Parts: sequence; C-alpha cells; structure tokens
Amino acid sequence: MQPRNMSMSGVVDLAAVKAAQEARSKAEQARAEAARQGGAGAVSPADLVIDVDEAGFERDVLQRSAEVPVVIDFWAEWCQPCKQLSPVLERLAVEYDGRFLLAKIDVDANQMLMQQFGVQGIPAVFAVVAGQALPLFQGAAAEQQIRQTLDQLVQVAEQRFGLTGLTVDPDAQPGAVVEREVPAGPYDALLEAAVQALDAGDLGGAIQAYKNVLADDPANTEANLGLAQAELLQRVQGADPQRVRKEAAEKPGDVEAQIAAADLDLVGGHVEDAFGRLIETVQRTVGDDRDAVRRRLLELFEVVGPEDPRVIGARRALARALF
Repeated sequence: MQPRNMSMSGVVDLAAVKAAQEARSKAEQARAEAARQGGAGAVSPADLVIDVDEAGFERDVLQRSAEVPVVIDFWAEWCQPCKQLSPVLERLAVEYDGRFLLAKIDVDANQMLMQQFGVQGIPAVFAVVAGQALPLFQGAAAEQQIRQTLDQLVQVAEQRFGLTGLTVDPDAQPGAVVEREVPAGPYDALLEAAVQALDAGDLGGAIQAYKNVLADDPANTEANLGLAQAELLQRVQGADPQRVRKEAAEKPGDVEAQIAAADLDLVGGHVEDAFGRLIETVQRTVGDDRDAVRRRLLELFEVVGPEDPRVIGARRALARALF
C-alpha cells in the first residue's frame, strides 16, 4: 500500500513517483534475496572501504547499492588532492558505521568507468543509490561540508529507498558475515489507519499513525513518505498565504520566513520556486541557520521524490551552494 498524495496535485510528478516506487521495490527484492543467501549480515569495519575495478563494478557497486548507499572515490596515485581527500572519506566510512560503503576507483586502471560517470577531473566523488548514480562533489573539500553531503545522502537513501545500510560488528573478521535480525512487519493496518485519518482531515492522527510505524521500523519507505507529506500539509494548515509571502519578501534574511514561504510554494505546485528560495537562503546563511534551511530542503525533496528532474537539479544546486 502506498501513501496518497493528499490533494497535492501539481506537486508530485506521477512518473517520478512510479520510478521511485520501482527502484524501492527492486532494492527490497535485492535485500530479501541477500538475506535468504545469508549475505545481509554484519560486516567488519574493514569491509566498509573497498577497491573496485571494471570487472567487479556490477557486483561491488550496483548490486550493493540495493542495500547501502555506495560512495565512489575516483582517485589516482599521482593526484595530490586525492591523497588529502581519500583518508578523510575512509575515516568517515568507518565513523558512519555502515550507513554508506566507500568504493575507491583508480582512474588510471579503470578509464571506462571514469568515462561512464563523466568524470572531468579528480578527485571526484559520486554516489550510487538503488542502482542510480548521483554526483556529490569534485575536488578537495572541508570535512564539515563532506559531512553535510553524506548526511543528505544517507537521509535520502533511508527515507526514500529504505536503505538502512550495513550492520557493523567490530569483532567480525573481514569478509565474514553475521546473521542479523530482520525488522518486524507488515504494517498494512497502521498505514491504512493513516490514510483513513487523512481522508477524515485529521492530519495529527495521520502523523501519529505514520510515527507508530516508524517507531518499530524507522526505514519504512511508505511511512516516511506519508509522514513528510502529512507534516508539510499540517505546517501550512491555517497559514495566511498573503501574510507569509509578504513577510518573506520584506525579510529575505529571515530563515523562518523563507522556510514558511517555501512550504506554501510547494503545496501550491511551485516546486522550482520553493527549491530556489531555500537554495538562495542557504547561500546567505551560515551555521545553525544554514543547517535548518538545508534540512527543510531535504524534507521537501522527499515530498516531491528523488527521481523528479526538479529535485535532481536542485540537489546539484544545493551541493554547489554548500561547497
């Protein structure tokens, strides 16, 4: 059962939603098959960083991306910035405790992969999520900026594709697999209760029903999508659009005013306006204010769907603004 679009006509691209649902389905099937074969258990921290070549790319990157986001580090021995960036990525892969897998690709030995990803210079960092490639950044970057990008990647992978990552066991031997517990389910009754609450106009009840699912299964894709949509509608409920837009126009530096206006933009079907407003605000802010805007933008990405070309374009613009 899928959450309804909740009268958000014009906001959610139906083709994009269909593509995202298909990607999630493939990811779920792949994880189920891996579990049956005993391959979805715990791994050693040493297994979180792997060297990948053209021969093993499908197995080590594409197939693994159905259970965990795979971050690709394109590097070369002669590249000095690579020698600065790669150790940071390797350390963060261990620190993030299985929420992403780091795949290192030597461009000198794997020219075909470099061309397929359109790499123009190194270091270059991409991600593959549920078989889909996303550019992250190029060149050396500050660790704080790298963390922000990884946080964004992990959130999208978990909320949109249900990719909760790998279970890491510090005592496991490299290459070994330890059986892990499968999350409980199904949750059709709770999800149906959320839909019924929406039909009755009870946004608070719908939100609580979705949270009830997520309390037991934090990676449930349907509940995460439904919760993001219901919370957006609740935020704009009772708002005075004229007053909100007037305040945003008069106070371009007011983070809360811009966030409120972006919510209204999205509900009204003005997707590009919502994204553009928040990206411009990211460029004007720093610290906690910037992080608050970034988090709201990620939430709006979830409402529209990661496959929507407007989201893809805005995600790239956000990366440029952050770096």
